[in-house]
Amino acid sequence: MRELWLKQAVWCALLAGCCVAVAQKAPKDKAGYDRAARATVLHDANVYVAADADSQKISLVTPGHEVVVVERSGPWVKVFANTDVADDDDPELKPDFGEDENVTPASGWIRDKGVVAPGTAGGDAILYGYAANLEDEASQPHAPKGAAAQAHLLYRRVAEYFPQSPLAAEAAWRSADVRWQLERQDVKSLPSAKEQDAYLRPQIYDGDMKKVVKQYPGTRFAALAAFEMLDNKLCGDWQGLPKCPEMETAIYEKYAQQFPDGPKAPEALYNAVYRQGVVVTMYTVEENRKKADAAAARTQALAQQLKSKYPQSDFAARAASIAYRVQQGIPVYGNDRD
Repeated sequence: MRELWLKQAVWCALLAGCCVAVAQKAPKDKAGYDRAARATVLHDANVYVAADADSQKISLVTPGHEVVVVERSGPWVKVFANTDVADDDDPELKPDFGEDENVTPASGWIRDKGVVAPGTAGGDAILYGYAANLEDEASQPHAPKGAAAQAHLLYRRVAEYFPQSPLAAEAAWRSADVRWQLERQDVKSLPSAKEQDAYLRPQIYDGDMKKVVKQYPGTRFAALAAFEMLDNKLCGDWQGLPKCPEMETAIYEKYAQQFPDGPKAPEALYNAVYRQGVVVTMYTVEENRKKADAAAARTQALAQQLKSKYPQSDFAARAASIAYRVQQGIPVYGNDRD
């Protein structure tokens, strides 16, 4: 009897512990929400205490941010709003840019308009189209504040809500690219951007890009994401030394080998050709004829490879021009006057 009692006590303790753990985790686990209840909005939606426009406003949901639909009442929807502000506990994740840290999840009512959920008919095209419009606006002079961040989030919802959509892969890529370009601009504006070694400057967040590569292997979007991520490996400033262009040649050549059918393969090979042309110039200035000749030979070989694999690409012609200049002893880098 005592053994039976002890076993029951242990099982009860374990069960209680599990229940506590689940209860503690649930509020933070976005995946725990009913997928059908998740939604986003296509406009700035005020969150009210009650289903009444005259009641107190307690929060604001902007396009792309998530709400969890609790119930509906006529023209109103009760939601748990901004549930994506606090990201998951995964250390690989980083909060999205453009988010107001003072905004916290809140329960309340919003008007039932512009609410798009996984069950919305044609929702993938609706979200994608609105995100594309916002991305275009963000590229214009005097762009609306937050347009790029909203485009990033809306593209992301397409991939999350409609994973089987033909738009899903491109939406995931565009979401990652919008964020990448903005963060890249910020990193490039820092004094450390001129550092020769990449590890001496802040790295552009690549979590979204890695997801594209992992979730859509073999697609052009995976190849595009992998190409963008090369930025984190490049030197900030060559400082007139062959170390960096030598290293970058290898990076671009390896990329072209890994993604030979990707849309960036010709450009990657051209970048390798150009950098080898630069190396020729640098070693010539150093009067290191042996290494200059080796770099010149590699320049010719890479240019020929580009011409052979991608003859219709503009990059093939551009590479041929670099190879010709090297052959003629015309500097590719620096002053080319005799």
